[in-house]
Amino acid sequence: MDRQPMDAEAYQHRARQGCFVCAFLAGHADYQHESVLEDDENIAFLDRWPTLPGKVLVAPKRHVEHIVRDLDDAAYARLMQFVRVVAQAVEAVLPVERTYLYTLGSQQGNAHLHWHVAALPPGVPYAEQQFHALMTENGVLASSAYDSADLACRLRAAALSRG
Repeated sequence: MDRQPMDAEAYQHRARQGCFVCAFLAGHADYQHESVLEDDENIAFLDRWPTLPGKVLVAPKRHVEHIVRDLDDAAYARLMQFVRVVAQAVEAVLPVERTYLYTLGSQQGNAHLHWHVAALPPGVPYAEQQFHALMTENGVLASSAYDSADLACRLRAAALSRG
């Protein structure tokens, strides 16, 4: 996987300027992502700075910051089922050795709850897996707008065939 450097300072500054998920959902030009799947409550979209091929972010549409406090049992179950459908679509479209599912963020930046669906391709050396593969400090993958749109379309088709 060819990685390019990421400007971590610029990213951190951007993450603290407001909610990127809400800005994306509102259609702000600076926060465009390729949408993969959505329902009434949740949305999945390609990560703008992926560290692994086909990395997808999944978030509730309403601004939720705490997975434990802000979601009741039913909403949590629906969100996790949505994450699972997206992860299954990623595994149907891409070669995958392991699928990582995790959530990050804090009150200081990227506060909107979102899950990362990151597919580790087969053959990645062990020293470059797990945290190493997920850290933007180790570079991000570049893809064209055409490639991103094509991937989102294939992921959407795979998800809809499962849903």
